[in-house]
Amino acid sequence: MSLRLLYLIFIRLSGWLVLLGRSPASKNAELLVLRHEVAVLRRTNPRPRLDWADRAVLAALIRLLPRTVRMHRLVTPGTVLRWHRRLVTRKWTYAHRTGRPPVSTEIAALIERLATENNSWGYQRIQGELLKLGHRVSASTIRRVLKALKIPPAPKRHTDTTWRQFLHAQAATMLATDFFHVDCAVTLQRLYCLFVIDVGSRYVHILGVTANPDGPWTTQQIRNLLMDLGDRAADFRFLVRDRAGQFTASSGAALAGAGIEALKIPPRSPRANAYAERFVLTARTEVTDRMLIFGERHLRSVLAQYEAHYNGRRPYRSRQLRPPRPDHAVADLSRERIKRRAVLGGLINEYERVA
Repeated sequence: MSLRLLYLIFIRLSGWLVLLGRSPASKNAELLVLRHEVAVLRRTNPRPRLDWADRAVLAALIRLLPRTVRMHRLVTPGTVLRWHRRLVTRKWTYAHRTGRPPVSTEIAALIERLATENNSWGYQRIQGELLKLGHRVSASTIRRVLKALKIPPAPKRHTDTTWRQFLHAQAATMLATDFFHVDCAVTLQRLYCLFVIDVGSRYVHILGVTANPDGPWTTQQIRNLLMDLGDRAADFRFLVRDRAGQFTASSGAALAGAGIEALKIPPRSPRANAYAERFVLTARTEVTDRMLIFGERHLRSVLAQYEAHYNGRRPYRSRQLRPPRPDHAVADLSRERIKRRAVLGGLINEYERVA
């Protein structure tokens, strides 16, 4: 940069020597041309970028101009003073000291997660949850973090329950049941399988297999289901079924005794019992349509194995690709240090550290 400064000084001195031999008329004409060029440049680029060599040359030459002309130049006294202040600032530099320590990225991400997953939580509610998790953060810091993330306060957030949350909360109290049939390979005998699926967890109960699914047999399978559920039967309020004749008043009375109401879907509306119909499609696609069934005992054995696989090992998309009730330790690939536990079907969230 020093060579550039020397080069500019040499060029300006050479130009001054050339001007000594020129007439005043040619100098005036050149001044007019230069002024017009400067006006054009100011219109196209009002703030040109100058390096320090240009600034030094302009600061030295501007002192030779008259005062009236000096105020209309690119470099004014205010510009020179600003350059001086900038040089002083660069010389006297100190370490940047902040008042409060900055919020770590982990805590900021946790604040964002708590605010987005719980629309009704305010700053102090989030502060209390963080304190329970071992992070001491003030409410003003939480407000500043959420403001930087463009997340509005709780009253301005969408606090109404979404359809997804509403349906998940209701699904935890619902059961669905249905029959599906399988034709044997040699005898062509038609066998019927009765099952019940937990809509919330997608857990499937294969109740029984028979060739004659009458009312008493169906009622006995419902009673067996209530015995298997035990105290968990109190968690369910509804059982969705179709209008098949096998579901008699006695089966409804058995359910009512456990506090479960049987809901009949409209006629010829299989989509109203979509969860049960989806399991029928899955069982047919994965098992019964891919093998030959030779009798009731064979079908019962096949469905028992498939029930264990479906409930313990088969991933389900609505459960984040996890089985309804895993029978083995599931690897935590996310490695999150904070774990959320849903209460009342996700209406209330509780947070705790992963062991």
